[in-house]
Amino acid sequence: MANQTQKPSSKKHHMIDVYSWATPNGHKVHIMLEECGYRLDQDWRANPIDIGKGDQFTPEFLAISPNNKIPAITDPNGPDGKPIHLFESGAILLYLAGKTDRFLPKSTRARYEVLQWLMFQMGGFGPLLGQNHHFRVYAPEKIEYAINRYTNEAKRLYGVLDKQLEKHTYVAGNQYTIADIAIFPWANHWERQGMDINDYPHFKRWFELVGKRPAVMRGMKVLTDLRQPSFDAKAKELLFGASQYKKR
Repeated sequence: MANQTQKPSSKKHHMIDVYSWATPNGHKVHIMLEECGYRLDQDWRANPIDIGKGDQFTPEFLAISPNNKIPAITDPNGPDGKPIHLFESGAILLYLAGKTDRFLPKSTRARYEVLQWLMFQMGGFGPLLGQNHHFRVYAPEKIEYAINRYTNEAKRLYGVLDKQLEKHTYVAGNQYTIADIAIFPWANHWERQGMDINDYPHFKRWFELVGKRPAVMRGMKVLTDLRQPSFDAKAKELLFGASQYKKR
């Protein structure tokens, strides 16, 4: 894997703008930027999109993130020297990996081994854990069937990772990649998902290893001081009620 990074520009007009919030998907991009050698407030800006206040529905944000989800980025120095706007955290990780030549192997075989685990996170480990957390914490009524379904699926997914990490230092092999960056933030609150990390010793070893990385620690702190400890009724309506389904 190449270790050369594209030297980030320190000129403010070349800073990458990240429109984000302190959520697992937001932290994926925060971590990736820091890992790639970009520094907050020097090479990239964190523009808070308070999803509890409805910032994700503003025309300005929808112009770069039509699915009204964080994170999204604007890079003024895109692939052809022109600005590029991107949404979807997995796509942003791939873009930054390509831009900096970091955390995605060059060989075809190794690259697809990483990409399959990125897709595992995007299609399963993120959405299913999100549903698990929703029904355990945010749902207005405790639906036993839903809680059991998503908790059991979360346990299965943790088990898949534990088995993989029994044989490998990192998720996709013996090198740290965007697969690890994508998965880590979603596991950060394993206890809220009804998990006992001690049931997954290989996963626990990996989780502690990745969590000690300086860039991961920096990335996980971004915007956390703005996030409220819980959602009020208005925020819950914006996130889970009719507001999110309006045609825009």
